[in-house]
Amino acid sequence: MATTLSKGPTFESILSDVKEGKLKPAYLLMGVENYYIEKLSDAIIEATLPEEERDFNMHVFYGNDSDINSIVNAAQSFPMGSEHSLVIVKEAQDLKDLENISYYLQNPQPTTVLLLQYKNGTADRRKKFVSQIASLGVVFESAKISDVQLPTLVRNYAQEKGRVIDEKSVSLIAESIGSNLMRLYGEMDKLFLTLPQGVAVTPELVEKNIGISKDFNFFELQNALVEKNAYKAFQIIKYFDKNPKANPIQMTLPMLFSFFSNLMMAYYAPQKTIEGIASYLGQRDWQVRKNIYPAMRIYTAKKVLDILGEIKCADEKSKGVGGSKVSSADILKQLIAFILQ
Repeated sequence: MATTLSKGPTFESILSDVKEGKLKPAYLLMGVENYYIEKLSDAIIEATLPEEERDFNMHVFYGNDSDINSIVNAAQSFPMGSEHSLVIVKEAQDLKDLENISYYLQNPQPTTVLLLQYKNGTADRRKKFVSQIASLGVVFESAKISDVQLPTLVRNYAQEKGRVIDEKSVSLIAESIGSNLMRLYGEMDKLFLTLPQGVAVTPELVEKNIGISKDFNFFELQNALVEKNAYKAFQIIKYFDKNPKANPIQMTLPMLFSFFSNLMMAYYAPQKTIEGIASYLGQRDWQVRKNIYPAMRIYTAKKVLDILGEIKCADEKSKGVGGSKVSSADILKQLIAFILQ
């Protein structure tokens, strides 16, 4: 599945060109998902300079500790004993007068590859330097990954690594680790290192090697809410309270909001079949069959709307809005009680 971007080329197309040696004079890699920025940066470094040529021909600057003149001077210099020189500006969003790079881009050095890493946000596409890079090079926006995309990403990554993984393990990893792809793929790599090739990934192996409980995780909490199993739901919340680092409220509340938002949208699907709802929500049939469809029979649209409002209130309490001093455990207990009542 091609990486979704708001504008411009895909991650896959850029990576393919770079690996084929089709380098551009300038790259602007920006966005909130750092994983793709780092992967493309690594590929550009590999394609531009052999390791033995990097000492003299790779210049690395940091935005909060550099000036535009030094960067331009490095970009205008000729390589030493190499076909290319590479100028990397990390944390380019912190560089004062970044817009002045446009003077260099009017007549870039043909032997230089300029790489700007603009993380945790996006540069204004109306700026001259952005349009210049788009014209002569590549502007890539690494968009935030949605919860709906995570199972597919987990499944695809396992497939790329030649691993077999069941659907419960896919959901367990996706829903417990979340959308930080650096952490997600890092945890999966650690898991794969412990398993001989050919051994399938199971929930038990995920629990043992990643530290996610197969019985007490958001996936199981969601099931308990769908089944209106109060005993199990409060057991899981109790486990969350005892393991706050692995199950912070800041991760649980967005997941709950995402699930009930999808449930709310399901009521407006033109076709109320499993296939119709799945198509409308952009989910797989099995996900709707397991969670959304049963929940629609238990929760009314009015109740779901009230739940979404209550989750927002819980989020405000967790952030101390209004001077709230309620503990995370009590906030979740009150919220789950409201959902189940």
